[in-house]
Amino acid sequence: MLALAAPAAPDVAAPAAPDIDEQTTTETTVEQDLPWDVIVWDDPVNLMAYVVHVLRKVLGVEEGVARRLMLQVHTEGKSLVATEPKETAERYVRQLHEHGLQATMRRSA
Repeated sequence: MLALAAPAAPDVAAPAAPDIDEQTTTETTVEQDLPWDVIVWDDPVNLMAYVVHVLRKVLGVEEGVARRLMLQVHTEGKSLVATEPKETAERYVRQLHEHGLQATMRRSA
């Protein structure tokens, strides 16, 4: 029986490995979680005693602090009632809305 030889592999050089830069640098910019201001606005609906009650309940402040904040809302039209991280400020605004108070938030200066 006649044996056939396997075909010869073509003489092709392996592709050269790409040049790899061993020093890889990555710039990462991390934005600092700046505090947010919670502002309560005056409205013609809620009684002063109720506003004091809500501020004490939501913010956990003492009676005197709640009264001072309420009087500022009443006389100046608004009051900065808290400066907190964003998630906490959002929670305060949501809870103040749930109690019928007008409140907003903004980045603290």
